[in-house]
Amino acid sequence: MKAIGIVGSPRKNGNTEILTKHTLKAIEEEGLDTELIRLAGLDIRPCDACMACRKGEERCPIDDDLFPLYIKMKGAEAIILASPVYFGSATPPLKALMDRAGYIGGPRKAFAGKVGGPLVVARRAGQNFTFAQIMYWFHVLGFFMPGSTYWNIAFGRDKGEVKEDEEGLRTAWNFGKNIAFLVKKLKG
Repeated sequence: MKAIGIVGSPRKNGNTEILTKHTLKAIEEEGLDTELIRLAGLDIRPCDACMACRKGEERCPIDDDLFPLYIKMKGAEAIILASPVYFGSATPPLKALMDRAGYIGGPRKAFAGKVGGPLVVARRAGQNFTFAQIMYWFHVLGFFMPGSTYWNIAFGRDKGEVKEDEEGLRTAWNFGKNIAFLVKKLKG
């Protein structure tokens, strides 16, 4: 059983990555394999609405780094999508991944019955919309979404500041534990 954490931040080793690693560690403690995937440095272009993925094979004609990630997402039992807040929203690379993976996998029910949810890091505001934006993606694709002790949000601006948000770290940790619990229950 595997859980992947996809970090939508363009900044390597930043707050969003720190929070995602923290969550994945909680999942690992429960016996699941984990993998952290950074979108930073990858070429993931936005959907151009050609609808080729809806009409034909399970593929996107845009030649970039998305499809190998889609295959990893299909193979995982749990998926975490993590983003810093960019003007009240998820980052463009994460949104592009969500749009295209959703278009490819949605009609095929590729994600239905998987476990997942969002992680969000904010400097000060915009976290609730970003959290909801990512959560709706999980909802519409048929994921099971465990809760935590609060919304899966932490605060920090400069690299490492998220480590000072004790409640945010605790919430992300509990979210990871709940992901592992639900995956194990579903897989029997």
